[in-house]
Amino acid sequence: MNIKKQFKEGLITNNPVLVQLIGMCATMAITTTLFNGVGMGLSVLIILTCCNVVVSAIRKIIPNEIRLAIFVVIIAGFVTIVDLLLKAYIPALSEALGVFIPLIVVNCIIIGRAEAFCQKNPIGASFFDGIFQGLGYTVVLIIMCVFRELVGSGKFGTGLIDVANGFKITMDGTGGGIELFSADYGATIMLLPFGGFITLGLLIALMQYMLKKSAKKKEAAAKAVKEGEE
Repeated sequence: MNIKKQFKEGLITNNPVLVQLIGMCATMAITTTLFNGVGMGLSVLIILTCCNVVVSAIRKIIPNEIRLAIFVVIIAGFVTIVDLLLKAYIPALSEALGVFIPLIVVNCIIIGRAEAFCQKNPIGASFFDGIFQGLGYTVVLIIMCVFRELVGSGKFGTGLIDVANGFKITMDGTGGGIELFSADYGATIMLLPFGGFITLGLLIALMQYMLKKSAKKKEAAAKAVKEGEE
């Protein structure tokens, strides 16, 4: 088990959204406020980690013919738990995310990790895979939320950050956020679905550029070492 490698894969080289290009429907739909992004990201992280552990623990007794059906049942169980907890303790977040919490059941990130990683690896590795893949997903959501909200309305942290009553984090969805400039000067199109496509496209392009640049550096370094040995 290489925790450092798993961490790097989850956040950068195998990021579920920017590299694997999965789970993008909810990514574009809910990233209009930081409140939504943090809530959705943490929900996916918790569900993904729990599902990874359970799938890994029972992987040797899962019949191959019905493994996908079993994965869906496991995921649905944890999604239901998280959904009910949100409705009970953070109703504002549950209402804001709406149908996208139940839709985690068919989120390709969770099913994909169960199929590609957990059924082949032990519990420890699967646990950290869930943590880091979920963290990579959450980081992308946060970046998109901050960018779209800031460009679109001139502020960020709406629903999560309350500055009116002293700077504090609130989970009731009433935080007004931090305003940097008037909403009159914002590009409101960034808060619409089209803004989600634009933002995600820019992030994917940036990630691909960074990965290719890193690969070229490694290739050049390897070539230099080889020439030095000769």
